[in-house]
Amino acid sequence: MTPRYCEIALPVPLRSTFTYAIPQHLSNADLVGSRVVVPFRNRAMVGVVVALAANPPEVKKIREIVELLDASPALPPKLIELGMWVSRYYVAPIGETLHAMLPPLAELRPEREYELTDHGRDFLDEMKERGPADSGESVDLAILELLHAGAKPVPSTRVRRIAGGEAVAERLVRRGCLVARERMRHKRERAQKIVAWNPAATPADAKEEKVREILTATRGPLPVPILLKAGASRAVVARLEKEGKLTSWEEPLVAHADAESEADADAWETDFVPPANVLNADQKSALAAVSQWLAEKDFVASLLHGVTGSGKTEIYLGAVAAALAQQRTALVLVPEIALTLWLSRLVRARFGGIVAVLHSGLADNERSHEWWRVRRGEARVVVGTRSAVFAPLENVGLIIVDEEQESSYKQEETPRYNGRDVAIVRARLEGAVALLGSATPSLESYQNARTGKYHLLELKTRVEDRPLASVKLVDLRQEFKQSHRSAPVSSSLLKAIGERFSAGTQVLILINRRGYSWYVLCRSCGAGIECQNCSIALSYHKRRARLECHYCGYSIAVPKLCPKCKSEYLYFVGDGAERVEEYLREQFPKARIARLDRDTVRTKREYQKVLGAFARGDLDLLVGTQMVAKGHDFERVTLVGVVSADLALGRPDFRAAERTFQLLTQVAGRAGRGRFPGEVLIETYYPEHYAIQHAVDQDYVAFFEREIHFRRMMHYPPFIALANVLVRDHKIENAIRWSRAIAAHFDSLKINELKVLGPAAAALSKLRREYRFQILLKTPNRRLLAQVLEGCLSFCEKKEIPDSAVIVDVDPTSLL
Repeated sequence: MTPRYCEIALPVPLRSTFTYAIPQHLSNADLVGSRVVVPFRNRAMVGVVVALAANPPEVKKIREIVELLDASPALPPKLIELGMWVSRYYVAPIGETLHAMLPPLAELRPEREYELTDHGRDFLDEMKERGPADSGESVDLAILELLHAGAKPVPSTRVRRIAGGEAVAERLVRRGCLVARERMRHKRERAQKIVAWNPAATPADAKEEKVREILTATRGPLPVPILLKAGASRAVVARLEKEGKLTSWEEPLVAHADAESEADADAWETDFVPPANVLNADQKSALAAVSQWLAEKDFVASLLHGVTGSGKTEIYLGAVAAALAQQRTALVLVPEIALTLWLSRLVRARFGGIVAVLHSGLADNERSHEWWRVRRGEARVVVGTRSAVFAPLENVGLIIVDEEQESSYKQEETPRYNGRDVAIVRARLEGAVALLGSATPSLESYQNARTGKYHLLELKTRVEDRPLASVKLVDLRQEFKQSHRSAPVSSSLLKAIGERFSAGTQVLILINRRGYSWYVLCRSCGAGIECQNCSIALSYHKRRARLECHYCGYSIAVPKLCPKCKSEYLYFVGDGAERVEEYLREQFPKARIARLDRDTVRTKREYQKVLGAFARGDLDLLVGTQMVAKGHDFERVTLVGVVSADLALGRPDFRAAERTFQLLTQVAGRAGRGRFPGEVLIETYYPEHYAIQHAVDQDYVAFFEREIHFRRMMHYPPFIALANVLVRDHKIENAIRWSRAIAAHFDSLKINELKVLGPAAAALSKLRREYRFQILLKTPNRRLLAQVLEGCLSFCEKKEIPDSAVIVDVDPTSLL
């Protein structure tokens, strides 16, 4: 029997699919996995068909699919299966989960339409008889007459032509005079003219010869704007086209987005040299193991633990080559968009045009174009960030997760998945090899390797037997005793910087704090200046002369008096990256110094410009936040200084020590990667802390043994499964009442294996004007945790607690 109905997942916060009828003209179409436009309430939505059915559900009226968007399904069956797992495991609505897996909807745009109701016609007749009472009713009359004149619904674009028209139309909708619906309209595809030299033509002069040279020997066919930038004149191009010496045609504009991106990448001049492909013994052993697993064509999860500078990237490239040799595809994940610039350039240099790059920093049309290149099989290698784990590759043989410990692999909005863990599950579904790589693995991954769940591969030495950088501590307590003053940078670090400048090498300074000062304090009353939307102090940014919240973006001008007691004695506490940069410029006025953080670089081009200048040697010193701590390879850097190394240790998070160790070890790995030996100076007020001590020794195993004992004793991951249930609302009374009701529900279950902590105010008790309370759930049984969380959401639905008020975060990476 031909299926007449289908189940469609829509991007709404509901944990169910919706049944629609399949129109006759789509009865033979390949629907499962395809995107379709369907009516949902009073608007059109794009959903994904997940299943077919022959019999209708027991409802009175079933609406039909309006339009099929894909000639072939967007999501292959394995990705739909993966989406179902993500939805179940992370307790996320299936529609929002599958929506996160799809490309941007570059070909459609929503458009609101208005239609006159019977009540609206009566109101129109009434106003025509008595006339509009005021100027407001004159607009009402104009809109009602506009809709009455046409037989079809009127789009909002026409309504906007009347002054104040859209706002008035929405008011008439609320009064029942109009009905509003949303439709999906196809965008007009932007095109550009491409020109090529006619091989039968002969240039008549030097100008024509230049055009021929550009379009043949140098570049090949080009869009007209790029040809003009290359030196051709518009008049010459027009004349040559008229004479038939140039041929031309139209192409979608997006088709050349890749070329522009490549041009940007080429402009990023660095000291990057493609690897010589000479592997040491450890690298050969690791690559041989991965190649063997690929040949077996079965699921394998492995952890590649190598010290910084040990050549993990070369293992990745060799593994990708091995997967391609078996006619399989490969996926390479990196934690941040910035790292895709370097790694994608390296992978493209090795494998050419079969490489696609996917991340949220691309424009929608460019990302959509890359996504469909992958889906059509034109790209067989994908490099990308967290969301690229859903790249529509088929016949996947290898999934690499670089810097697997990074918290940026965790999505902070629905669906709240961890890209690393989803990569493992996808590899299992595909029968592929999952290769996690890091110099400082997460405790969960290393524990899995120690217990045999993952295979452990180790690279214990740097390439070419280069020594690890020597790491020394600067005890800021002793510095203060000697100088009786506090400075942004210690005298020991200043001395070491001066020595490097004299030797002609470079310096990298890490301070993981943006801004000029951490916060402003009144010395009279002790009050700080907090964000009006969040329970956090505002940070001072000197260049913008503003106090800013790094969470919601709220900012104010720097007050001259304390807002509370009107005292003039305001004190700026703590030094951020902006202050450190200023201080170093004062100390070394002739040095070329730059800063790399979110305040100085906002775009990919700006990021490339700063890093490119540093890599070329145009800068002597680079100050940065954690953006500079990992993944970069600068051969001239011989000194790394870490300012305020113990900042993260005071955070109310059980992973604080692990994060501190990882950050210090990673940034220490930036020194001594070339022919010059490296040194690292770590400034701290807490030199006895085991995370800092083991970072000095760069001894991951010793840190792991110490930290894993703490996790075992306190019942934290990897020994239990953890979930954070966050309850939020703009009214504190609602947040308190709902969090107490949910906690009471958990307690009523009386499950011995389940430990409930809370409710308690979150570490950030107010964020973006919402009051927040959290409940932590701990259990060794993951299946039980999923059942309890599903029951929690059902309880909230029964008690009419809004969906938006409850956030369920499974395996949270942060408890802030």
